Amino acid sequence: MCLSVDTAVPGHPPPGYSGPDVPDLRHAPEVAASLYRADVPASDVPDEADAREVPAVPSSPPAADGAGPGRWSAEPPWLRRVLLLALLAVAAYQVAGWAFTHLRGFLGLVFLAWMFSISIEPAVHALTRRGLRRGAATGLVVLGVVVLVIGLVAAFGTLLVDQLAGLVSSLPDVIRDVVEAVNRTFGTTLQPGDVVDSLQLTPSRVQQVVQDLTPGVVGIVTAVIGAVFQTLTFLLFAYYMSAQAPALRDTVSRRFPPRQQRVIATVWDIAVEKTGGYVFSRLLLALLSAFVTAVFLLVLGVPFWLPLALWTGLVSQFIPTVGTYLAIGLPAVVALAGQPSDALWVVVFGAAYQQVENYLVGPRITARTVHVHPAVALGSVIVGVSLLGAMGALVAIPVVAAVQAVIETYGHRYELVADDGPGVPQRVARRRWRGVLRQPR
Repeated sequence: MCLSVDTAVPGHPPPGYSGPDVPDLRHAPEVAASLYRADVPASDVPDEADAREVPAVPSSPPAADGAGPGRWSAEPPWLRRVLLLALLAVAAYQVAGWAFTHLRGFLGLVFLAWMFSISIEPAVHALTRRGLRRGAATGLVVLGVVVLVIGLVAAFGTLLVDQLAGLVSSLPDVIRDVVEAVNRTFGTTLQPGDVVDSLQLTPSRVQQVVQDLTPGVVGIVTAVIGAVFQTLTFLLFAYYMSAQAPALRDTVSRRFPPRQQRVIATVWDIAVEKTGGYVFSRLLLALLSAFVTAVFLLVLGVPFWLPLALWTGLVSQFIPTVGTYLAIGLPAVVALAGQPSDALWVVVFGAAYQQVENYLVGPRITARTVHVHPAVALGSVIVGVSLLGAMGALVAIPVVAAVQAVIETYGHRYELVADDGPGVPQRVARRRWRGVLRQPR
């Protein structure tokens, strides 16, 4: 038995097909090409050379760095890094502000300890030159200062607190007496009650301040414990800052190449010496001013002479430019409440003592210390008060003195070119330009 298989030819219907006519598809590409060439002008039909020169168009734009295949992004490669750095900077700023706000008191205490350590540097250096070790010399100086402070507090502490509380409680009466004296002298019609109210010296507020100055038993115990803790912290930092000052200087110097280590050590020593001398001289002048003022006010019979004398000594030395007038203004106002002539004598004494201090006492004490310009000192005090309050006012000028000592030691100065008048530089410039223009080309 024989089987026959009919094989269909591509493009033709199978044998025995009785349907509609099927076109021959074997020549379909050639027919389509001929029809395309017949419809399109010859100038628009690209030849084989043009077809080879046409670059292949990618199916999708190139993917950016880090993107998957077929994905496209217009993001620059540095944008994420910049955003990350900006976020880190904002976070660091917020953390620094939070830390500074919560550590403000501690930072002020550390700055005071640093100021105390450099203020006792002359005494420590004098003892070390006599053969005493630096740690023992620092401990001896700190112990002497502590004994002196305890003696002063034991002798005048109660008197100071009582007079200070009495001064605060009598401020409204003092203001009324001063206003009445001004009205009698100059014929004005000021109302004492309005002046007291404008100064917010209400009886309740004055009583609150007096209670803060003279607290009860619980308040005294709490204040003593807090004061002891802060005093021990202050003395501990001050001792180590003074005793370990050479080791700290060597540690900082090791961070620099050998050629710069000698320069760093020299600048460090000069800055500490100048700044320590400045702080020591200010403290000495403040004590001298307070002592002389206390004696004068006591002899004159001005009430509250001890707090007024301390006010005069500290303010006149640590607040530049206007400190002298502020210092003598408060004792004059208190004296004016009693007798106007006493206020006049207080003003005369303040002016006379200021001249003696400026021309006789001050130059001998501050001869070997750094000089801070009054405007710079006043600006530093304002910045210090804004940052650290009262502690900032005390440490601002020593910080500026240290920076100024470093600049004066390490900086360079040049001689100023002599100038005969405002027209000379212009004439010189014109001559130079004429010489340049007259040069042959």
